[in-house]
Amino acid sequence: MTYHYRDILNLISKLTFRRCSNLVKLWLGYRKSVKNKSTFNAAMPSSIAIEPTTSCNLRCPECPSGLRSFTRPTGMLEENTFKKAIDELASTLIYLTFYFQGEPYLNPQFLELVQYAHKKKIYTATSTNAHYLNNKNARKTVESGLDRLIISIDGTTQETYQSYRIGGKLDKVIEGTKNIIKWKKELKSSKPHVIFQFLVVKPNEHQVDEVREIARELGVDQVALKTAQIYDYKNGNELIPTIDKYSRYKKKEDGTYRIKNKLLDHCWKMWHSCVITWDGKIIPCCFDKDAHFTMGNLMKNSFASIWNSDPYRKFRKSLLSSRSSIEMCTNCTEGTKIWEE
Repeated sequence: MTYHYRDILNLISKLTFRRCSNLVKLWLGYRKSVKNKSTFNAAMPSSIAIEPTTSCNLRCPECPSGLRSFTRPTGMLEENTFKKAIDELASTLIYLTFYFQGEPYLNPQFLELVQYAHKKKIYTATSTNAHYLNNKNARKTVESGLDRLIISIDGTTQETYQSYRIGGKLDKVIEGTKNIIKWKKELKSSKPHVIFQFLVVKPNEHQVDEVREIARELGVDQVALKTAQIYDYKNGNELIPTIDKYSRYKKKEDGTYRIKNKLLDHCWKMWHSCVITWDGKIIPCCFDKDAHFTMGNLMKNSFASIWNSDPYRKFRKSLLSSRSSIEMCTNCTEGTKIWEE
């Protein structure tokens, strides 16, 4: 059995009758919404992302955290906000992503929050630049029960790595990965499932085979190649790969670019998931970096009341009517990771 299938079985082990019935209800409700343009969602989300912080130590050029370009406040997720969300959703929630913007390990309570969700038998995942995976944090990560750890490694040489991960050190990424693998062995743990995520851009597209080899040498469980979201793409961009399968964008005959994905008037994410920002705002999608489409605040109302509130239902209706009229949807390229063993 490969490590990849072990991870799938671990995810399946989180399922309960109530979580499964909720998931079925979600899917049936979503199909009904596509057919009848209905906006009421009778089930709770099966997956959410929650933001530990908007702070980051790096300055990546296509990231609001890296660019320090947020119009919303920067801050840290507090324990009471987190626990309110989890306590409300735990019975139906299957998958919890501890990431939206920022570097999760900058939140000093991060691993305690992971442990809290783990005790509720929720599958937990996070994404990190690995610069804070020192020996102590690596051990605490394994002990926390974290199920999936995505490590961003966007180059196999320092020169290439820092061309996108500005301010980053490749040797810190390698060191952090080694620490995690070491403590998994020391503690005889199969978790977290460690993934090297390689964001393919023009400067590093020639290093795809090299990152696979580094992953094998270190004992990383899986490699994921990810296409880059680029905000200013229409007239071309120096980050757009020349290898077509690694690009979200297609060059047209007039020299401009378009998104490859078709923008259909429905979205599964609007029914089965959402994002909770560090300060309790509920937003419908991870493409809403600045929380322009805030549906409500968890610190003022219950999640259930927000999930089917007038703002949320109006948003779903506008998406079902004309998704292309919603600004954040126009650069949506959901499902663009290229998973590998």
